[in-house]
Amino acid sequence: MAEYKVEVTTGDKENAGTFDYIYLTIIGTKGESEKKELDNSGIDFTAGKTGTYTVKSTEPLGDLLLVKVDKDPYFLRGENQWFCTKIVVTTPENDVILFPCHRWVSRGENVELRPAKAVKIFEEKHSQLIDHRKNELMLNRKLYKWGVFAPGLPHVNTYKNKFDLPEEQDIGQAKRDAMMSAYTTALAEVGLKGLLTSTEQWESLEAMKNIFWFYRTPISEHVQDHWMDDDFYGFQFLNAVNSNMIERCTKLPSNFPVTEEMVKPFLKEGTTLQKEIEDGNILIVNYKRMDGIPSKVENGVTLPFTPGICLFYLNPEKKVMPIAIQLYQKPSETNPIFLPSDPKPDWLLAKMFLRNVDLVQHLAVFHHMESHMLGEGFAMATLRQLPSAHPLYKLLTPHCRNNIYTNTGGRTDLMAPEGPFNTNAIGSKGMFKVMARALSETTYKTLCLPENIVIRGLEKVPDFYYRDDGLKLWDIINSFVKAMIENYYPSDEDVRKDTELQAWINEIFTHTFLGNEESGIPSRFDTVEEAIKFITMVIFRVTGQHATTNDGQVFIGDYPIQLFDEPAPKKIMEEFKAKLTELSEAINERNAELTVAYNYLNPAIVENSVNK
Repeated sequence: MAEYKVEVTTGDKENAGTFDYIYLTIIGTKGESEKKELDNSGIDFTAGKTGTYTVKSTEPLGDLLLVKVDKDPYFLRGENQWFCTKIVVTTPENDVILFPCHRWVSRGENVELRPAKAVKIFEEKHSQLIDHRKNELMLNRKLYKWGVFAPGLPHVNTYKNKFDLPEEQDIGQAKRDAMMSAYTTALAEVGLKGLLTSTEQWESLEAMKNIFWFYRTPISEHVQDHWMDDDFYGFQFLNAVNSNMIERCTKLPSNFPVTEEMVKPFLKEGTTLQKEIEDGNILIVNYKRMDGIPSKVENGVTLPFTPGICLFYLNPEKKVMPIAIQLYQKPSETNPIFLPSDPKPDWLLAKMFLRNVDLVQHLAVFHHMESHMLGEGFAMATLRQLPSAHPLYKLLTPHCRNNIYTNTGGRTDLMAPEGPFNTNAIGSKGMFKVMARALSETTYKTLCLPENIVIRGLEKVPDFYYRDDGLKLWDIINSFVKAMIENYYPSDEDVRKDTELQAWINEIFTHTFLGNEESGIPSRFDTVEEAIKFITMVIFRVTGQHATTNDGQVFIGDYPIQLFDEPAPKKIMEEFKAKLTELSEAINERNAELTVAYNYLNPAIVENSVNK
């Protein structure tokens, strides 16, 4: 008689426990154990608890392949789902084997778990495990189907409501409560001040400072005091929520007729605009991508939307100063170039109109499409093409966390006709057009931060903390991915013959980047190096790149779900976390010397996934 010690852990989610009967069978290369009812004295499966049981077999089972879990109702009670985190089996030979679960188990389900050891498709030796792999993918492809949300945008899942998603995509009650608390606090504050239904106009800009009390920070106070200053205006294009538009100007656009005489008063004495361009001190933002998008009409009035151009000067004091603004793309008498020497209200309004356009592009392109929508594509392909035993599934799952739920909810809550996406000047339909244009222009190089910075000519701009912190974070992620991938793929041939890996990248190319060959996005991997670069981009995009607009609960480097069980990946993850901590400490030390701290890419607050 062989005895196996079985430790079963129930998740700490709300309502994770169950009163139902749980049965367990261990399957090995030499047979199966008894079907054992897991029943100790008292209540067995309560949230956050681990129960220990003994499962017997007439003979040793050999190498363990699967653990099968069955769940039957307790008398005539209704459905009482159970969230199982993991099962750990200790064999008669004292081998300890982890079987990750991390899923809800319903009545009548036949749940089969395999050991945590990562295995690629060409390494599988047992027919049962090959079948398990195929069946898992078949089920996920039925559950997660590709659909079209809007023409020209990355494809999305076909669920119309976040509450219809499989249980595994649910963010959990604790997260929902936290989100609701933040929303109700802000709403209550506005309501208490009589602003919720007020139609009165503001009497002064100063009066607007009293809108919020609960969310004041040193940065918000600095913004309130300096938002009209030109140097702070330029600073925001480098180090605020959208650092993606500004670039070095090597030649003035033909539709932006700025002359030497116009900007001479704002340059250092004895220089010229052309010389400063040649020296790399002239920067530009150009919203030509948004030209021609029609504005909404409200109450018979066409809302202003100005996809213009702004020229900046990096002066000898290392400040980035706006020196010329044209609000529309086509120059004309009714579309003048505004200068800092213009009347103060005119210059201030020109800056405000341009920042409004920047905010729309930031929200539509750099936040929603390039973080959320690309992240959903990565998550969908991972679920559909990589079984849970695949090393890349284990690596990416923490970075796909809650993305599908968040995006599905966003399409019904934020992008509905009455949602926030429709409150700006071009509305939801206009934003979708901007996003489609942006996707058609997206290239592999623009998505990879080191190349992006070079393309934009920003390698030497001083005090560009987005670049400085971002490149350090990119390098740390890259070294982490390199160690992981080389551990599982010793040669290029291993990459080429992994059919699941090839299906994963091809599905992303096809459905997320719409098969655009001009983008340079790979549709297959031929080398280990190619796989490392792409996976680095994926992780950076859903962590660091998204972090400028989000704060969360599980941060980069934290892996609360144990999916790897081998010593090598565990060690690599610990080294990754240590390097992130070092970067965080360096950023904190630098920020202590800054008037406005730059924390967006501080690993201590960069979340592990696109998750709102």
